[in-house]
Amino acid sequence: MELCWSKDDNAAMQSRDGLTRYAWLSVATAFAVIFLKVGAYLLTNSIGFLSDALESTANIVAAIITLAALTVAARPPDHEHAYGHSKAEYLSSGAEGVLIILAALFIATQAILRFLNPVPLEQIGLGIVVSSIAAMANFIVARILMRAGTRHRSVALTADAHHLLTDVWTSVGVVVGVALVGLTGWLWLDPMIGLIVSVQILFTGSKLVRGSVNGLMDAGLPEEEVNRVCAILDEYRELGVTYHALRTRQAGAQRFVSVHIQVPGNWSVQRGHELLEAIEQEIRQGLAPVNVTTHLEPVEDPVSWDDAVLNRVD
Repeated sequence: MELCWSKDDNAAMQSRDGLTRYAWLSVATAFAVIFLKVGAYLLTNSIGFLSDALESTANIVAAIITLAALTVAARPPDHEHAYGHSKAEYLSSGAEGVLIILAALFIATQAILRFLNPVPLEQIGLGIVVSSIAAMANFIVARILMRAGTRHRSVALTADAHHLLTDVWTSVGVVVGVALVGLTGWLWLDPMIGLIVSVQILFTGSKLVRGSVNGLMDAGLPEEEVNRVCAILDEYRELGVTYHALRTRQAGAQRFVSVHIQVPGNWSVQRGHELLEAIEQEIRQGLAPVNVTTHLEPVEDPVSWDDAVLNRVD
C-alpha cells in the first residue's frame, strides 16, 4: 500500500523531529533538581523537603517517558501506522498524570505520619536556599517546554511542562512552610503544607489523565477549529455545494478531518475533483498540520444522505 502524505504533513513531521532535544533538557534538569532537593532534605530533616524530593523523582521517570514518546511520535507513517505515530504522546501524558497522582498520595501519607510524630527541623536557611535554586531551574525549563509544546502542538511536552510547574508550586509551598516553621516554631505547619500541596498536584495529575484518555478515545477537534472548517465549507454553498458527515479527531499534534461534499449531479468529474482539491487546500492552510479526507456525492441522489450520521447515535 502506498501512503499519500501531503507536503504540509511532511513539513510538520520534519519540524517535530527536533523536539527530543527538549526532552533531553527535561531529563538533565530532573537529575540536577532531585540532587538539590535531596540535599535540602538531608540538611533540614523536613517532611516538606522530603515530599518535594519524592515528587521530583517522578519527574525523572516522566522526562524519560516523554523522551521515548517523542522519539516514537516523530516517526513517519508506515504500512502498519498509515496515520503516523503521534498518539504515542498521549501515552506519555497519561503516564505523567498517573505518576503525579501517586506522588500526591505518597506526600499526603508522609504528611499525616509527620502530624502524628513531629520532628524538629535543622539548618532551615540553607535548606531553603538549595530548594529555591531547584525551583528556579524547574521554572525556567518548564517555560521553555511550554512554549515549545504550544508552538508544535506537542501533548507530551505540554504535559511535561505542567508536571514541572506543579513541581515548582510544590517547592514554593514547601519553602514557605519550612520558613514559617523556622519563624514560629510550629512544627505542624511542615506537614500541613505537605497536605495542601498534595491536593494541588492531585488535581493536576487527574487533569492530565483525563486529557490523555480523551485523546486515545479519538476526541474531536475543539469547537473553534470545527467552526473554522464549517466556515470554509459554507463559502461554496453559492455554487450549489453542500456537505454532511463532517467528522474530526486529533492525535497529538496531528488533526484529521473527513467530510462528504455534495455537488450538482451534472458536474463533470474534473470539476468535482478541482473543487475537492480547493477545499482540502483551504482546510490544510487553516489547520496545519491536518489530514483531510473528502468524498464526492451528487446532491440529487437520495442515497447520498444514507450515510449522513456514519454510525453516530445523534
